[in-house]
Amino acid sequence: MIRGNNLYLRALTTEDVGDLLALEQTNRSFFENFSMDRSEEFYTEQGQLRRMRLIRKRRENDEEYHYGIFLQTQQLIGVINLFQVYRGPLQRAFIGYFLDKSYNGRGYMTEAVKLLVNEGFDKLQLHRIEAGVIPHNIGSIRVLEKAGFHKEGIAKKNVKINGVWEDHQVLARLNPADE
Repeated sequence: MIRGNNLYLRALTTEDVGDLLALEQTNRSFFENFSMDRSEEFYTEQGQLRRMRLIRKRRENDEEYHYGIFLQTQQLIGVINLFQVYRGPLQRAFIGYFLDKSYNGRGYMTEAVKLLVNEGFDKLQLHRIEAGVIPHNIGSIRVLEKAGFHKEGIAKKNVKINGVWEDHQVLARLNPADE
């Protein structure tokens, strides 16, 4: 568990499937504006259980680290993860996140990103954490900038969202211990 001032991050387990499914279903149309295409099965309990098994396997293989974002009341309000973890000379990962639309603009995601970045640098010994954001998602870009990320450029036609290849603003943060 990673504790912050207003929230905490905890690895997701099969016990979270009901809350995770509710989060995904409630925010489906909002999240789909920014996420890769998802199958209908993703929005079922069976789909979320399959997701949990895959998350566990990838954590065990040091490939991905997924967390729920919880208020101090233990309410799940979002998800955050480090994925595509590369070791060896790269020592890097990408960060991704989704927050319940009704909690946007309150600083929760900025806090969660800072917590996970610190975990990535301190515990996982990553050198670099990257993010890709659709350029019109100004809120997400601001979250990353507040967490110390800098813009590096545009990845053209980088991710397929709602059937369209979308450009992404690339942002990154380097481990201060490596500078």
